[in-house]
Amino acid sequence: MFKRHPVALPFFFLTEMWERFGYYLMIGIFTLYMTDAKNGGLELDRSTATDIYGTFIALVYLTPFIGGLLADRLLGFRRSIVIGGVLMGIGYMLLSVPKNMPVFYFALFLIILGNGFFKPNISTLLGNLYNNDQYKDRKDEGYNIFYMGINVGALICNFVAAYLRNTYGWGYAFFAAGVGMILGVVIFIIGWKKYAHAEAEKRVKDSAESKEGARTMLMMLGVMGLAAVTGYIGWILPGTLLDKDSTDAFVFAALPVIGFYIWILWRAKQEDKLFIKALLALYLVVIPFWAVFKQNGTALTTWAEYYTDRSIPASLEGTATFMGMVQHDTVRVASYPKYDAQFRVEKDKDDKVIKVQSYPPYLNNLQPERRPAENAPFRLLSTEIFQSVNPAFVIVLTPLVVFFFAFLARRKAEPGTPAKMFWGLLITALSSVVMVGAVIASHNGFEKASPWWIVASYGVVTLGELCISPMGLSTVSKLAPRHIAGLMMGGWQLATSLGNKLSGVLATMWDGYADKTDFFWVNCALLGASALLLLAILKWLNSIFRSKGLI
Repeated sequence: MFKRHPVALPFFFLTEMWERFGYYLMIGIFTLYMTDAKNGGLELDRSTATDIYGTFIALVYLTPFIGGLLADRLLGFRRSIVIGGVLMGIGYMLLSVPKNMPVFYFALFLIILGNGFFKPNISTLLGNLYNNDQYKDRKDEGYNIFYMGINVGALICNFVAAYLRNTYGWGYAFFAAGVGMILGVVIFIIGWKKYAHAEAEKRVKDSAESKEGARTMLMMLGVMGLAAVTGYIGWILPGTLLDKDSTDAFVFAALPVIGFYIWILWRAKQEDKLFIKALLALYLVVIPFWAVFKQNGTALTTWAEYYTDRSIPASLEGTATFMGMVQHDTVRVASYPKYDAQFRVEKDKDDKVIKVQSYPPYLNNLQPERRPAENAPFRLLSTEIFQSVNPAFVIVLTPLVVFFFAFLARRKAEPGTPAKMFWGLLITALSSVVMVGAVIASHNGFEKASPWWIVASYGVVTLGELCISPMGLSTVSKLAPRHIAGLMMGGWQLATSLGNKLSGVLATMWDGYADKTDFFWVNCALLGASALLLLAILKWLNSIFRSKGLI
């Protein structure tokens, strides 16, 4: 797999694998941990939890524009990657501190800051390895291999998370995420000298470019200060303009950052402007993709937790238990008709509430004949296991997708990158149609849905993902002017950030839809509109790619 590629590629593969192991382990159980009221979780309501989740994954991808620019102008890519990895590792480990909200928020802050240093710079440094004649034609393939590393980590982490949180508790799972991240940093440092040349190539600047870099740094500092001010204004505004105060604050803070990229376009040399315009256009059309794709940690986790049949066949129970994939619970109520309520309130002799106990919510829509007896234990497949379905599909489908496009290329029929992304948006829209089918089949959630519905939805969305995400990383590396390559990779992460926040906003509306098909139809319409926008500018984008020799 690595033979025809730079010798440094395996180190990038393993570093990113362990980094994504930590991140997706944390994300896979994040909402479950915040809403858990029985096993040491934070006991937050679902609306608050999804708001925190959406804001977190938005901020995680907002900070890379800062990390990318600092690497371009000051720290270099390798140092930035190590700083980011260490900060994230410490953040994951701090999440293991039980029920301490100040520590919880500080841990999230470290992860957000660390990802800003790590994420854009490892992708940019990888692209620099392919900037010579020996490897430049294999850049797309190199990013596909790199992307497989991401998904190997994302695949295995949920099994580790399920075992640790079911066997020992939430804290052990979060600590394991930190250990994985630190291991990734160690691997990266071992290969330090193998990618020094890619760093050196990127750092050469003439005096005019240095002056422009200084202006850019000053502008960025101003943007950061302005973003803090506008974010605060969004937070304190009476009422809410959008969804919640946190959403208002995020959008207001993002506006100066978006303005900063417009300023970069305005200040660019004439020969760079067209390529920056193309990248900004692609950033715009992928926002809805991330808004739907990132619902794996919110709406789709909710569907898996409460609406999906997670019973384990007797033939697989031993294996599932051995692998730590089993979630245990016990029926503690005397009357099944009360399952339509979610809480039982107990009062003392003065009629004051002393305890609110949650019923096992999984049983609410389970067919009566399948419900366990009172005080009987029952075992379910852990919810986070479903989040390994997407990376498993990535690993299986990536070679097939690569082979398919290579087959088309040999016949001179391979679509350009913008066309691939257009088809990716349409395919992702179909994944929402699959979930509409799941809602209909389960009678709007009044009965358990087959797990194959969510598996099928993940399968379809993975095909869309493979036409968008690795292609986008490779495209930024190819089109971005070299002196702002890290900054423009940060722009791709900014688009992801905006999509992630929109994902959280959409997820908070879940309970507001009486008919859950409407929720998924909204997702489908959002992706369809984005695909039409891309189709409208496809000819223009293709001409730019063709001028660069990319089509």
